[in-house]
Amino acid sequence: MEKQQFFQVKLEGVGRCLPKKVITNDDLVKTLDTSDEWISSRTGIRERRVVSGNETSVGLAVGAAEDALGFAGIPAGDIDLIITATSMPDNLYPSTSCEVQGILKASNAAAFDIAAACSGFVYGLSVAHSYITNGTYKKILLIGVDVHSRFLNWADRSTCILFGDGAGAVVLSRSEDGRSDILSIDLRSDGTKAGSLKIPLYGKNCPFVEPNSPKEQYVSMDGSEILKFTLVKVPDSIKYAVGLAGFSLDEIDYFILHQANSRIISAIGTRLNIPPHKLVMTLDKYGNTSAASIPIALVEMLEQSKLQQGSTLALCGFGAGLTWGTAIVKWRAKDCRKAHG
Repeated sequence: MEKQQFFQVKLEGVGRCLPKKVITNDDLVKTLDTSDEWISSRTGIRERRVVSGNETSVGLAVGAAEDALGFAGIPAGDIDLIITATSMPDNLYPSTSCEVQGILKASNAAAFDIAAACSGFVYGLSVAHSYITNGTYKKILLIGVDVHSRFLNWADRSTCILFGDGAGAVVLSRSEDGRSDILSIDLRSDGTKAGSLKIPLYGKNCPFVEPNSPKEQYVSMDGSEILKFTLVKVPDSIKYAVGLAGFSLDEIDYFILHQANSRIISAIGTRLNIPPHKLVMTLDKYGNTSAASIPIALVEMLEQSKLQQGSTLALCGFGAGLTWGTAIVKWRAKDCRKAHG
């Protein structure tokens, strides 16, 4: 029996796409019993982007994908798999990935979605990594996109202040130099706490049976339960993934955690003795963009010239499911737009 060949994975490009409409805390004060100080001191969020008019998850996903493909200098036709991490698609079917594939004319790509909420990008990274290492695919476009603004109760101060809309994407490919940019991945879940954070999907019963009662389809969250889970489970995942990659916590250059709440990120940093300058925070401008928050933060770091060739990053997602996970990544990607521009 022929021995299976395994391949290494290269991170080639990153991109993002954000709605133009900005909603500030001062805007929310007009309809909620709150203040900019109350929101920002408890969450770190000062503004967020939201879709308007005919903007869609697919449109944001396409924008982020084009940005990442341009960064990588790779035409859409070279992509052989598209994975979209989203819990807020425009349609239950077709998948967001299939619609993106059609718009990009990525005719050689298979396409499917995964739903892991705010952990979706890390979960997708693991799936993409597996497909490339086992030789199934060579070039994968991974997108994280969520549009929460259309599924929020804008009279509920506990949830509507938190979320923003957006998309981020990365291009992953088979490494030609024998080095891998994905050094380790740890994925975990606890379905016994599934009700702690959810958006219910209510349908209408068949007319031949007893009718059901119509209900609103809004985000509901047990904030205290989410906080407890995050502060216990996430640090363990980070430590495990860092050790699995053969590093110590001190050797990680930046920790890019899901942008849920500045207090949560700071508390995790305190538990792991991570210096504040290594904790990336972008939620002041974008809020919680769910599956898009990590790639959006990567782009933000590049724009601020924080990422250097060879930087070692811990990417950590956590959220509904409950799900959480960490990936240790070596940053080696070069922006091909600069080379050609």
